[in-house]
Amino acid sequence: MSKRNQHIVPHDDGWAVRGAGSRRASSIHDTQQEAISAGREIARNQGTELFIHGRDGRIRERDSHGGDPFPPRG
Repeated sequence: MSKRNQHIVPHDDGWAVRGAGSRRASSIHDTQQEAISAGREIARNQGTELFIHGRDGRIRERDSHGGDPFPPRG
């Protein structure tokens, strides 16, 4: 399986987790929170980013699980 950023998008049956560039959903969930949990697990396992879209389709939040080349200094 190739590493693809995961997107949480509105779906006719609720909310879907979809890999970037994919036309088909990886999974479909009743609530956005369930989709976020599933998408976050996939992104964490693949070391990719999670993009959370609102009902209007615009990205409202993102969560990085990859190797950031510019990590913040603590």
